[in-house]
Amino acid sequence: MSWGTELWDQFDNLEKHTQWGIDILEKYIKFVKERTEIELSYAKQLRNLSKKYQPKKNSKEEEEYKYTACKAFLSTLNEMNDYAGQHEVISENMTSQITMDLMRYVQELKQERKSNFHDGRKAQQHIETCWKQLESSKRRFERDCKEADRAQQYFEKMDADINVTKADVEKARQQAQIRQQMAEDSKADYSLILQRFNQEQWEYYHTHIPNIFQKIQEMEERRIVRIGESMKTFAEVDRQVIPIIGKCLDGIVKAAESIDQKNDSQLVVEAYKSGFEPPGDIEFEDYTQPMKRTVSDNSLSSSKEGKPELKFGSKSKGKLWPFIKKNKLMSLLTSPHQPPPPPPASASPSAVPNGPQSPKQQKEPLSHRFNEFMTSKPKIHCFRSLKRGGVTPEDFSNFPPEQRRKKLQQKVDDLNKEIQKETDQRDAITKMKDVYLKNPQMGDPASLDHKLTEVTQNIEKLRLEAQKFEAWLAEVEGRLPARSEQARRQSGLYDGQTHQTVSNCAQDRESPDGSYTEEQSQENEHKVLAADFDDEFDDEEPLPAIGTCKALYTFEGQNEGTISVVEGETLSVIEEDKGDGWTRIRRNEDEEGYVPTSYVEVYLDKNAKGAKTYI
Repeated sequence: MSWGTELWDQFDNLEKHTQWGIDILEKYIKFVKERTEIELSYAKQLRNLSKKYQPKKNSKEEEEYKYTACKAFLSTLNEMNDYAGQHEVISENMTSQITMDLMRYVQELKQERKSNFHDGRKAQQHIETCWKQLESSKRRFERDCKEADRAQQYFEKMDADINVTKADVEKARQQAQIRQQMAEDSKADYSLILQRFNQEQWEYYHTHIPNIFQKIQEMEERRIVRIGESMKTFAEVDRQVIPIIGKCLDGIVKAAESIDQKNDSQLVVEAYKSGFEPPGDIEFEDYTQPMKRTVSDNSLSSSKEGKPELKFGSKSKGKLWPFIKKNKLMSLLTSPHQPPPPPPASASPSAVPNGPQSPKQQKEPLSHRFNEFMTSKPKIHCFRSLKRGGVTPEDFSNFPPEQRRKKLQQKVDDLNKEIQKETDQRDAITKMKDVYLKNPQMGDPASLDHKLTEVTQNIEKLRLEAQKFEAWLAEVEGRLPARSEQARRQSGLYDGQTHQTVSNCAQDRESPDGSYTEEQSQENEHKVLAADFDDEFDDEEPLPAIGTCKALYTFEGQNEGTISVVEGETLSVIEEDKGDGWTRIRRNEDEEGYVPTSYVEVYLDKNAKGAKTYI
């Protein structure tokens, strides 16, 4: 099958068909281009997605990625980043192996097609020119024959006429001969041109046109083969990255299988274990003997020599007081922990109009206040961390023991790394100095002395710093339950600290290595705690007044937390009787304390927040 023999007369249709083939090829190139753009866009979106969920450096998120589930998620993000890279590879390979190659081929194809059809048109023009010459020769031969025939007839007519002179007859005879000769010449010329045209026409239809059409056919078949190869390449480019994509997916599966819930649970213990022990039982408080009230070792305060003192030596109290708000805690600390005295015997309540009632029966003992603040949400571990705008102490004393040990251990490890880094730098400078000493032309050895001295000083500073933190670490580890050194270093897990009282967190450090002193008296602890409250909550607003009261009797406040009043004095009420027989009052906005409820007559403001209606 050949277009030259089968389609010898379809020059125009072949021209349209080949142009359509080029259009199809350009359409396929456009399709591949859009595919590469989609792959690039998809890869970019995947990379942005992976980057969006990557943990930020030096942030809390980075610490969360120590858990196996978070590590698996991070591995998934990294695998997705590699997955996006494979789509970029697809785009690059399609662009280089298909798009660019086909674009060059289309330009070559257009040039070849143009050349082939130019040759075809040139052959057409040549045969048309030959045809025109043949037609011209034919018309001239026909005209000469007619002229010769007319001249012969005229000669015969003149020869038959007796009236015509002999000269005229001779002239007509010569004219007829000339016309006859011209007709013979035209015949010979026409015959030659016709023979030549037939030869040209045979060559045109049997040689030139078949050769040109054969070239066009081969060109078109190459185009078809090329577009098929491009489609195969299109699939192969995808197939080549399938193994790597499979590895990425296998990496995601492997990361998912590496998740260890037990390990994550252990890490939670490491992250939040305080080292404290749970509080002990609260002893029974006997209120049947008003003046001989016994205070449990697990309560927040005790009465000693008529004055309440704070005890922070027990195991239970150390876990309770850090979580109390200031007003509630101060109210608890300063509130008298003994029944209020009865009114003076000389003045009977019945003798005074609207006189005070007898002391109320205590309905809410101190243990009720314990339960009230024990249920509050713990937010801090010590009062030192409450300072606004303050910085973390260098020895991490504001952390619980176990967390403090971890922070100190991390600090020691970081310092050791810095020391090793500086040591390596010192060794390098020393070696360079030795090279300079052996080869002075390479440099001046004295120029390295300043740098060597500086590095040596840095090493000494870092070592002193490391020793300081190691001392603090040894102190903390000494307070933790005893265990083997190897287990402590390998696991990094420590049991709760034995008998670590909260008072250590509230009082100032006295030893240079950051250790706390526990030999202060109960009175000093109370003073330090009160001072911390004043410093740390100096911007907290005082309690609002909920009413007024009038003193019915004179009361001398001798115990801690009470206030002296004079009979007839008017004061502000800031906290009503909670059932223990005491009312909290304030004088002149700066002096407040408790007085027996039976010693005053209370007038509550109905509009005040928290006020109750009394009949």
